[in-house]
Parts: sequence; C-alpha cells; structure tokens
Amino acid sequence: MNEIDGLLERINLLEYHQKLLLQLLLNPKLEFYKLIIEKGLTEKEVKDFFQLCDKMSIQLEEQKAEGYVYFHPLFNEFADSLPKNLSVDEAIMACLTQNLYEFLFQELKKYI
Repeated sequence: MNEIDGLLERINLLEYHQKLLLQLLLNPKLEFYKLIIEKGLTEKEVKDFFQLCDKMSIQLEEQKAEGYVYFHPLFNEFADSLPKNLSVDEAIMACLTQNLYEFLFQELKKYI
C-alpha cells in the first residue's frame, strides 16, 4: 500500500467515525458506536461484526429450538471472531446497552 492509499483509508475511517459521532450527538446512549470509535474499527470490521451477529442469532434460535441449554461453544466462536482490538466483555455490554441483538447478547453475557 502506498502513502496515498494509506491516507485515503484514514480519510474513509474518519468519515465513517464522523457519521457515528453525529448519531451519538442525537443519542448519547449508543454505546456500541462509542466503542467503534474508541477502538478505531473500520466500516468493514463493523459490517463483518453485524454479519457475525446475524449468523449467531440464527444459530442460537436453532439450537434453542433443538433443546440446547448450553451455549459456551457459541460464545467461544463469537470471541474468536471479534476484531483483535475489541474485547468480548465490552462488545457484549455495549451491544446490550444499545439494544442490539438482545436475545443473542443476553445469552452470551452469561459466559463473561
């Protein structure tokens, strides 16, 4: 990656974070958005995170329907799939505060 590509990447990141900051001005309780900015997550990392949550929500519903009561493997998969600079605890708590994927994160919170 050359210097100009690096600068463009940083500008894109700043623009993305600026959009999130504008939303935070309207609603300061958007804890996950704060976390995205604090940890410097890219838009792609956040998109991948939400795709992971979609997939895991479906898995959780299927497993509950099949009678599962123990979801530690799902928790481990979630933890292993997070961006390296995002901790499991803070991701789960921020998402719960922001009411994102409540069913999933209420279950995963039990394994923190």
